[in-house]
Amino acid sequence: MRKFSTLIIKYNTWLLFFLYCAIAFLFMRLQQDDVQAELHTGGMEFSAFINEHVMSFNSLFTMKRENERMMRVNTDLLSRVLSMETAAVDKRNRRKILADTTLNASGFIMARVVDRKFSDRDNMLVIDAGWRKGIKKDMTVLVPEGLVGRVTSVSEHYARVMPVIHPDFKVVVVADSCNSMGILSWSGGREFLAQVEHIPISSHLKLGERFVTSDFSTFSLRGIPVGRVARIKADNLFYDVDIWLGVDFSTLTQVLIAPLKTEQEQTGITGYTTEKKARL
Repeated sequence: MRKFSTLIIKYNTWLLFFLYCAIAFLFMRLQQDDVQAELHTGGMEFSAFINEHVMSFNSLFTMKRENERMMRVNTDLLSRVLSMETAAVDKRNRRKILADTTLNASGFIMARVVDRKFSDRDNMLVIDAGWRKGIKKDMTVLVPEGLVGRVTSVSEHYARVMPVIHPDFKVVVVADSCNSMGILSWSGGREFLAQVEHIPISSHLKLGERFVTSDFSTFSLRGIPVGRVARIKADNLFYDVDIWLGVDFSTLTQVLIAPLKTEQEQTGITGYTTEKKARL
């Protein structure tokens, strides 16, 4: 290392001379047109490369914002289309119910089923009408095809309905032609099949005969269709009767709520209250 330092000090003049010559040669080369053109071209290419990538990054951010804007527009359009389609379906269902000539719906309140719980035992419906629309507990819920159930609880804008296919639901029904009277109930299982109890074996009940609600019911109006006899089996004193329900609960969307039945005079003279009759 010491020898190398000594050598540099001894020949420093020549080293500086060669360094100056190299720098001069480099400046001479840079003065030539082709070298300047190459440097200029290279600079332009480098600048274009940088601009291109900067613009690509900007376009990515711009495209993201545009995609978000288009997504908001598409979401708004989809919401409008769904709202219009839903309104059209509701209007069609309401028109169908009101056009039924077998049912006088004047004074009835129309509502839409907004929630439901179906199982082999515990079933429930929620409708979009509450006490603000005049809904009260124990009002009858129905459609032209038949009895749906009764109102069990009411809030400001909604009401809970116990349907026919609930183990706690009971209603007094009567056969159309033979006037045999019994109590309709549901023992679970299939939602389209219910049972009628306390039909005496002396009755002339037949297969296919229609059952409707009776005057004996403490909440339901008289004459609402319930279903038709599907099976009759004789027991000791009474028939074991199955009926096909008239309402298809799987497709239920719009319902009617009948005015509350007034029975103060009836319950007063019989000595029974609605609670004692267990909502028949």
